[in-house]
Amino acid sequence: MSELRSSQRKWLRGLAHPLEPIVRLGKNGATEGVLSEIDAALDVHELVKVQAPIPREEKADLATHLEAELNAQVVGRIGHIFILYREQPDPEKRKIRLPE
Repeated sequence: MSELRSSQRKWLRGLAHPLEPIVRLGKNGATEGVLSEIDAALDVHELVKVQAPIPREEKADLATHLEAELNAQVVGRIGHIFILYREQPDPEKRKIRLPE
């Protein structure tokens, strides 16, 4: 997936504003089961919120880990909430059309 421009990230954050977190990370962190749930949610919704109540120092590492494992992009981070986006590979199933 190509890198998003800052205007596209801002637009996606606006779309994500009314969304509730779909997945919440527990004390075990980003386990294989949690990653598979986020992956399934991204397949269906393309844009999801994930709640991760972890220390501030670990958030950048978690964002990098999520991007690498899920082939997604973190478009925003607000407190304990991560906003993830991954474009649907099938053009007919896409719900989100990014602005140029």
